[in-house]
Amino acid sequence: MNIKNIVITGASDGIGKAAAKQLKDLGHNVIIVGRSREKTEKVAQDLSAPFHIADYAKLSDVVHLAEELNSYDRIDVLCNNAGGVMAERTETVDGLERTFQVNVLAGFLLTRLLIDKLIKSRATVIQTSSIAANLFGADFDGKDFLNEKNYAPFKAYGYAKLEDILFTRELDRRFRDKGISAVAFEPGVVRTNFAAESKGFVKFCYHSPLKYLFTITPKRSAERLVRLATGVPDKDFTCGEVYSKNKPMQLKFQDESGEGAKRLWEFCEKLTDKY
Repeated sequence: MNIKNIVITGASDGIGKAAAKQLKDLGHNVIIVGRSREKTEKVAQDLSAPFHIADYAKLSDVVHLAEELNSYDRIDVLCNNAGGVMAERTETVDGLERTFQVNVLAGFLLTRLLIDKLIKSRATVIQTSSIAANLFGADFDGKDFLNEKNYAPFKAYGYAKLEDILFTRELDRRFRDKGISAVAFEPGVVRTNFAAESKGFVKFCYHSPLKYLFTITPKRSAERLVRLATGVPDKDFTCGEVYSKNKPMQLKFQDESGEGAKRLWEFCEKLTDKY
C-alpha cells in the first residue's frame, strides 16, 4: 500500500475527526489541524498523530500553519475541511467577513502557501463543500464575496460552499498540468455541531432530537472524504468535479465559461498577496 501523508483541517471534531481515524486505521500518516488546542490535542493523542493549531479567523494563523506544514517532507493529500455557519455578519481581525474568510479564503491561502510542496508531492487537494451550494447558492453572481448586502447565515454559507467548488475548478485548471489533483465533495447533512453559531429553526434542528431524522453520522460522511483521499485521480475520481456520494453532483449555478471561478481566484489573490 502507498502510505500517504494526509493533512486534514477542521479535524478536531465532526467529519475531519472521523476521517482522520479512518485514514489512520488504513495505515496512513494523518496530520491533524484544528482551532481548539484542547480538542485538537486530544484527537491527535488518541491517534498518535502530529497536530497543529490554527484559527481561520486569523490569517496570520494560516501563515504560521503553512510554515509548520512546509517542514514535512511531503504532503500527499491536503483536505481543506475547516468551516462553519455564522449567525451574524461579523468581521475578523483581518477586516473581512467571517463566513467567507473561514470557509474559503483561509483554505485558499493555505493552499497557495503550500503550492510548491503540493506540486512536488503531486498532491490531491480536497475541498469540503455542501449541498448548501445548490440550496442557497443558485443565484450567486460573484459581486458580493464579502456578503455586505442582505446577510443571511445559510445564504452566506451556501455561497461559500459554492465558492469552494469554484476554487476546486480553478485550481484544477491552473495546476493539473503541474501535478496537482483538485476535487471537492458534498458530505451530506451531517450530525455535528457545525451550526452551533446559527439561530432559530436551524439551530433547533441540530440541537434537538429532530437531527436524527435528517442527518447522517460523521463516520458515514467521512467515508466520502476517505474515498477521495485514498483514490487515484482519473481512475477513482475526475479532477475538477464535486462528488455527492460516489458520483459528480450537478450544480444549479452554471459557470460554463469558468469566469466565476477565475473572478473568485483573482479576488482571493488580491486579499492574500501580502502573505
